[in-house]
Amino acid sequence: MGMGLGNSVALITDGRFSGATRGACVGHITPEAASGGLIGVVNEGDIISINIPENKIELKVPQDELDQRMKNFTPKKKELTGYLKRYAEMVSGGASGAILN
Repeated sequence: MGMGLGNSVALITDGRFSGATRGACVGHITPEAASGGLIGVVNEGDIISINIPENKIELKVPQDELDQRMKNFTPKKKELTGYLKRYAEMVSGGASGAILN
């Protein structure tokens, strides 16, 4: 929005967002990048198709390219402590409801 792209770019994230909920916004995409999900291999300039009525999002990249990206993808790991560590260990990802196990 701040760059004047609100009418031509959608926000897609595997997390929460605040202050950016104008225009096309899709949050909590799963599986998350940290879990090795496809969102972790999206590159700048990739085309993403968003079909709201059918509840579908498609990364328009050839399958062989996606396979190569996934083969070379290593999710980033961050050392967690305290309550954040406890939360990460006990709550499932968004794809399975983000429930406390």
